[in-house]
Amino acid sequence: MAIQGALPVEFGVVFPNGAYALGVEAITDFETKKPQTDKDNGLPLWAVDVIDADPNARGKAKSVKVKVAAEHCPTLPDEVPGLPFRPVEFEAMAVMPYVDDSGRRPRVAYSLRARGVKTPGTSGNRRSPAPPAAAKDAA
Repeated sequence: MAIQGALPVEFGVVFPNGAYALGVEAITDFETKKPQTDKDNGLPLWAVDVIDADPNARGKAKSVKVKVAAEHCPTLPDEVPGLPFRPVEFEAMAVMPYVDDSGRRPRVAYSLRARGVKTPGTSGNRRSPAPPAAAKDAA
């Protein structure tokens, strides 16, 4: 079979109405209790909790996690005043199909991955936080 691994997909195909990030956390391997790493590049994996802005999305489809492989915790865009979440866009997205057999019947499920996080409409990558010196100068 010619297709192996994750399938590249554009952000707008996965989230045509946009997406909002709630937060980000490191993914820990359940058995070893160590940070989980990306099999392709060895970088630590981070899970960004996302709400799909599609008004028709319901149930499990409304809230998903997007895995981002990055050396440091991805920096999320700034909050929008008055909202508890942040508009977000993912760079270089991919979809990994797998069989979820944890329920009564096995089903095809999908894992979402990305190489970076950014503010919608920008070209800048927000994969890792600013160096400490830059943060000190901003204060």
